[in-house]
Order: sequence, then structure tokens, then C-alpha cells
Amino acid sequence: MELSRLRNTSIIAHIDHGKSTLADRMLELCGAVDPRDMRSQYLDSMDIERERGITIKLQSVRLDWGDAVINLIDTPGHVDFGYEVSRSLAACEGVILVVDAAQGIEAQTLANCYLAIENDLEIVAVLNKIDLPAADPDRYAAEIERVLGIPTEDIIRVSAKTGDGIAELMDAVVERTPPPVGDSEAPLQALVFDSHFDQYRGVVSSIRVMNGVLRSDSGIRFMQAGAVHDVDEVGVRCPNLSPVDELGPGEVGYLIAGVKDVGEARSGETITTSRDGADEPLAGYREPQPMVFSGLYPIDGDEFSDLRDALEKLRLNDSSFTYEPETSGALGFGFRCGFLGLLHMEIVRERLEREFDLSLITTAPSVEYLITGIDGDRQRIDNPCDLPPGGEINQIEEPWLMAVIIAPSDYTGTLMDLCQERRGEMESLTYLSPERVELKYHLPLAEVVIDFFDQLKSRTQGYASLDYEPEGYKASDLVRVDILLHGEAVDAFSMIVHRDSSYSYGRRMAAKLRELIPRQQFEVPIQAAIGGRIIARETVRAFRKDVTEKLYGGDITRKRKLLEKQKEGKRKMKSIGRVEVPQEAFISVLRLDD
Repeated sequence: MELSRLRNTSIIAHIDHGKSTLADRMLELCGAVDPRDMRSQYLDSMDIERERGITIKLQSVRLDWGDAVINLIDTPGHVDFGYEVSRSLAACEGVILVVDAAQGIEAQTLANCYLAIENDLEIVAVLNKIDLPAADPDRYAAEIERVLGIPTEDIIRVSAKTGDGIAELMDAVVERTPPPVGDSEAPLQALVFDSHFDQYRGVVSSIRVMNGVLRSDSGIRFMQAGAVHDVDEVGVRCPNLSPVDELGPGEVGYLIAGVKDVGEARSGETITTSRDGADEPLAGYREPQPMVFSGLYPIDGDEFSDLRDALEKLRLNDSSFTYEPETSGALGFGFRCGFLGLLHMEIVRERLEREFDLSLITTAPSVEYLITGIDGDRQRIDNPCDLPPGGEINQIEEPWLMAVIIAPSDYTGTLMDLCQERRGEMESLTYLSPERVELKYHLPLAEVVIDFFDQLKSRTQGYASLDYEPEGYKASDLVRVDILLHGEAVDAFSMIVHRDSSYSYGRRMAAKLRELIPRQQFEVPIQAAIGGRIIARETVRAFRKDVTEKLYGGDITRKRKLLEKQKEGKRKMKSIGRVEVPQEAFISVLRLDD
């Protein structure tokens, strides 16, 4: 295909600004989907995406518009899936930046726009939802010009719901987005920007050909993995898979080569021909750094190997999480997993349960700490159980973020209170307009991962938006709070917290466990401790069996004898008894929304 006809673009925006609905209208306008088969969020293929109304995985589709062929990639909007956006931009020459005409620029709008500018991509700005009663396109067009520097007259106004302005947008994409460059005579270089595992056909990879031609009957080599395969099928998504004979430079499509080992076709891999191939691989992607860590354990210990296989297959489709085996005295064998954020962690757990039919327990989320021992040795730990005793630690450093919050100016005081409660340090306060303010705060990641986003939304009636960037480690006064049941520490409940909030955490956990642990025939103390010092205690009272029930009158000494025997039995049971924590208690205590 002639390069001058091709346009590669992706849709980027803040969450809920209408990317997937806009992609639906573009599919309809180009006739890519039969009207009888059309449904909302057509490109969102997972049930979990439809139920939550969010995009989790990038999806590509080829559209014909006049003489031009547009390769469109729909991307997620949530900050936890920013890695998906950066991957899609490597396959494009331009982006469609969508802004809600009723809400204006949000935190992720800025982050995605700067990402596009870094990649030197042409930006087509779009004001969506102009049909809403609350829409104010003139005001927000001026805001886009002031904040992002895109002239007002270049901003296209559309309604993805009604279809107004979509044809004008398609024309603008063709006019403004530069065609790709590439040499069809050069050795093949194709970039894998996404993959998923099909149990019948093996790995299906989404690729962008940079140079050369990928033919359906050729032998190929994955340059980083060193694996050689024969191509079974190449094709394009229209949006259904449509095989073609070859893909030339600049084209976006898919590749099936009978790859069974999921490690060979990871995102960022370069494909070349097995004979006379390219010498150098493409730049690929920077590996994302996990920010939130949690243990995943099967409720049934026999499912451990199934969980390992499921994680391996899921990592092909989502390479932004990490995992390694770990064991817990309370929960058995499982995996320590690293995620980009709390929503990412929830989605991965839910996909494992749905797609692979697993029942899992997730431990409380934690972050990665940097420990300096008194001997000067430095080590990273992401599991509270690995924290050395207090006497061996010289300093504990925790990760901090630069958080950007954009909200109506009425909520400035509320937001400042929230950030200060979470040990935040203000960097700046900027008015984007008389009604909207941008707050920049330095915040500890550990204070953000639990419920910061929920609090942010509830305190601002849903109007605030959040974006964050890691900014290194700082020393803090941190301690490990252990939960002891009947004198024994339960590793699954251990948590590293700031000394100021350790008492409230200990009280909360002890009170919650008292409700959940069933009564035994002996008294069970539940204690929260820092080192050897108890900071909180609750007690599960013993239940008393009526051993004198069978007696009917007679000498009182018979009753006393039985009660003394019971008392002695309780004393013995208390000294050797173990408290079994039911699985429901783990699930309830470690639930994310608490």
C-alpha cells in the first residue's frame, strides 16, 4: 500500500471523556461494522470493561475513509493504565486528544498531551459532548488554547453520542496527521505493541511494521528472544481479523506464528525475517516500574500451579505487572505481585478469577521500601514480613509522588486538608481559570494506594481528577505493626505504617478481627504490636460448655468436681491451643474497599 494513503492515530483522553463512544461513531461512519452487529463500546472486548464502563486494553482497528486508510487505536484513560497509552503512541504518527466540553481539561488530559508531545506526534484536539446541557465549548476551547497552546480555531467540536462533527474530525485526521515513513526494500523490522494468548492458535500479536515487508509465508525471528517461527497468518483488524498476503511499512495489523511460549512475544519485541534479517532491534519500551505490591494466594492450595500458569498467560496480555513466588505461614503458597496502581491490582485479580476460574485471597497492598542497615547495607523490600528487626535498621526510605490534582476552586480548602492528612507537602497552587485550580503536592505513595482516590472523589462530589508521577525516595519514621493471635504473629496481617498512624491501624485491625474470629473454648487475645510493645488489644471471649447439664440434684461436690475438671481442661487448652483463622476472615479483613 502507498505510504501517502496511510494514517496511524490513537485516541487519548482523561477517563470518561468519551473515547470508546467516539471510536463507535467512527466505526459506524466508515461502515466497518454491520448495523445489526453494532453495540456500544464495540472495541472493548472484555466483559469486565463493559461492566465497569472503562477501557483496560488498547484495541486497534483499520478504517477506510475516502482514499485514505486510518489505523485507529483506542486507549484506556485511567492513570493506572498509562503504560497502555505509551505503547500505542509508539505505533502512531498522530493522536486525537479528546476533552469533555462539560468538564474541560483534567489531570490525565495534561499527562497524555505531554506524552504525545514527547513522542513528537501531531495532535488533533477534540471537544466532545457538545450536546450536553452543561456543555460550554467556547469556555473550554479557550482553556485548551491557554493551557496546551492549541489554537481555538483548530479545535473540532463533536458529539460522540449523536455523531455531530465526526465526519469533520475524520477529514482533519487525514489532513493533519503525517503519513508514516519506511523503506519496503530494507530488512524487515516490526514492533510488537500488544499480544494475547488464544488457546487454539497460540499467541496473537498486534504489530506495526516499520521497515520491510512481512509476508504470510515467510520465516521470522523474534530478535530479543532469539526464537524462530514460520508465519501462519498476517492480517488487519477491520475490526474482525481479516487475513492479508503481506503488511508493508507503516501498516498496523496482527501476526499469528504458532507461538506457544508466551515469553517469546512480549510487548516491545522486534520481529525480523529469519534469513537476511535486520541487524539492530527497534528501541522497544521502557519497562514500567510496579508501584503497589500485594500477595495473591489461591483459597484452595491445590490451585497453586493453575495460578502460576494463569499469571504467565495474563502477563503476555498485560506486561505491566510482575510476580514471583512467596510463602506465608497463614496462607500457604502464593505469589508476590507488583502493580501500577490499586485499580490495576483489582482488575488483574478479577481477570484471574473470571478468565481462569480461580478463587483468590489478596493481601493488603504495600509499596517498596528502601532499608539501610546499621552496617550500611541497602536492600529493597515490598513485603512487611521481610523488614529486619528495629535494632538492625539505620533508616527506612519510602517512595514519594508528585501528584497533580485539578478541581473546581470551591474545593481548594477540602483538598488541602486531605493532602495534609496524608503527610503531603504543597509544591504549587495555580488557577487554570477563575473556576478551576491545579494543586501540586508531594505525597508518600503508601498514603495514596489505599483510599486516597476514593476520598478525593467523595470530598469533591466527583469533580476532582488526579495524575501522579514517581519522584524517588525519602526517609520517614516508619514501623511495622504485627497482629498477634493468641501470642503468635500472623504474617498476612503485618503492615508498615507511619509511627503517627500505627496506633489507629492497630486498634482498627484488632477490633475487626474480634468480630470475625469464631469463639473458641478458651479466651483468645488479639494484639497489635510494634516490636515487643503491645499498642492495642481486643479479646475473643471463650464460650462455656455447660458440663453440669446432665446432673439433676444430688451432692454439690459432684458439680464442683466437674467444673474443676473443665477449668483444668481450659487451662491446658489455652497453653497448647492454636487459633485457626477462617478464610472468610482473611477475605473480609484484606478487602480493598476497607
